[in-house]
This record gives sequence, structure tokens and C-alpha cells, in this order.
Amino acid sequence: MKMAALVWCIAAPAALLGADTARIVYTKSFPGSSPAYVSITVERNGEVSYKEAADDDPEKFQLEPSGTDVMFDLAAQLDHFKRPLESGLKVANMGVKTFRWEDGDSSSEQKFNYSLDESAKALHDCFEAITETERLFAELKRAARHDKLGVHDALIHIEAAWMQKRLTGAGQFLPLLDQVAQNEIYLHMARQRAAVLGEAIRASKAKSQ
Repeated sequence: MKMAALVWCIAAPAALLGADTARIVYTKSFPGSSPAYVSITVERNGEVSYKEAADDDPEKFQLEPSGTDVMFDLAAQLDHFKRPLESGLKVANMGVKTFRWEDGDSSSEQKFNYSLDESAKALHDCFEAITETERLFAELKRAARHDKLGVHDALIHIEAAWMQKRLTGAGQFLPLLDQVAQNEIYLHMARQRAAVLGEAIRASKAKSQ
């Protein structure tokens, strides 16, 4: 169910919903986990802002249009967070999660630890995929600068996420992948893997357009 929901989140078409000024804001606070805090804002035009501390400068990238549509569709199914999402069940602490809807002067939000609502689960999984993607992006960026031998391992992790359809806003990786593919300071197998993955991402973007 989780994988099906995520494939839908990243690749499935959905109706255009919400005004251009609308945005969905997601935060998760879970001390002791990694990351312990995350804040993600998705604008209606697909621009995403991601940060792991409240006072950080956000990383920004463009989400695929289909993924953006699905997230706003899910928000609409959840009444733009005007009704409770918490299950009320006695379950383990999974972190305090907040869905917030903002559109002009209007806003609404819900906090929850665990929800039984399938739309809430699907939307949460979309944000989890964004979090995973941005941590993979940071891993490759760090390795490309400071750990040339670690680049290949970082690429293996990114490739696995791509194959599992858990890589969101994949276009953000292209400059880094090109840098690795075209620079002989990296291992040959890393350059090959970066080139193949870059071609796959470009082919997917061209197909979606």
C-alpha cells in the first residue's frame, strides 16, 4: 500500500487543485531521530523549500508537476487540514507531524503522531520521500567535495531510490551527476553510474513533458 501510494504521489496525474498562492507546509519534530526536525514547504507551482533547522537557509528545488498535483489533491481530500487526523490510538511516539494549509489570508493545520486516514498516510509518505531525497542529495554533494571515493556509494543509494520511485525532484541531481560523469578525479565506475543515472532522469523528464 505504501509503495503504491508513493508511486501515485510521484508519477500519477491528478487534477489541478488550489489557487496559485496556495501552499502546503509540513513539519516533523522527532528528537533523537535523523533528522530530528524537518520543515518542507510545497508551493502550488511545485517549488519546494526544505530545511532541517528552523533558522536554516532552505534548500530549494522543483518538484515534478504530477507529484505536486497529487499532493494538493491529497490536501483537498483532507479538507485542507480542517478536521482532526490523529488516530487517538496508543502507539509508539513517531514524532509530532504538522500539516498546514496556507492560501492568502486563510490557513488551517492539524498535528498528529499517527493517523489512520489513508490520504494522510499517503501525503505523509510524499513528505518522507522528499526528506529521503534531500538527504541523498546532501550526501552526494558532500562526497563530491570532500570524499571522492565515497561518491560511488552515494550514487548507489541514489540509484536505489530512483529504482524504487522514491526520488522526488530528480532534476536537482543533474548538475552534480554531470559534474561526476565528466570529471576524471572520480572513479571510473562512479562516472559511468552518474552518466547512466543522468540519462535516465533526463529521459523521464522528456517523457513527462
